[in-house]
Amino acid sequence: MRNYGPIIIISVTAIILGLILGHSYTYKYKNRNRVSVAGSAYYNFASDLIVWSASVECASADIKDAYTKLKTDDQQILAYLRGHGIADSEIVFSSISSNKQYEDIYNADGRQTGKVFKGYMLEQVVKVKSINIDRVEKVSREITELLQQGVEVNSAEPLYYYTKLADLKIDLLAKASADAYSRALTIAKNAHSKLGNLKEADMGVFQITGQYSNESFTYSGTFNTASKNKTANVIVRMEYTLE
Repeated sequence: MRNYGPIIIISVTAIILGLILGHSYTYKYKNRNRVSVAGSAYYNFASDLIVWSASVECASADIKDAYTKLKTDDQQILAYLRGHGIADSEIVFSSISSNKQYEDIYNADGRQTGKVFKGYMLEQVVKVKSINIDRVEKVSREITELLQQGVEVNSAEPLYYYTKLADLKIDLLAKASADAYSRALTIAKNAHSKLGNLKEADMGVFQITGQYSNESFTYSGTFNTASKNKTANVIVRMEYTLE
């Protein structure tokens, strides 16, 4: 009697292998019928919040004298800010930092032989946070007038922010997604295909740059605080099937 077992096993194996290869080909073919697009959106806007700071320093051999002078300077700065329309609720004074000051001592050969204690340097920072941007900008430029009154004040560059950034992100994401969908439709139409389901979506980094600047986008995202007028950009990447 002839044994058909090996033949049956070989035949079944061939059928299973054929099904697997066929399925793999179909899967690969379907994966190839996709379109990947990128959509973008941008928005030009003006900042609605300014943060500006200035530091004041006082030096003395006696720390109590330095502290007394610093508090007097604080009152002059506060009076100046109030006189220029800055509200008390917009003004914050930091804690006072203290550093000992030393002077190097050199011998006749120009070699350092030691140090001598000269006194204390106290420093405090005053910060203004306001929606009155023009007013604070003017103060930041003119507060050095206090130097003429003996107040050693150093003004920093203002920083600019936008308080509705969360809403802006959502709006730009919607517009960038619509832009990506429109591009995918155009590609599908020109390829004589029908746009299918969305398979993948990825939001790129949200970027904020100064308007008309040459700032470069970064992998982690640019967040400009130096410019009052800014541009927000976002890119969305999507992948659709083609039917």
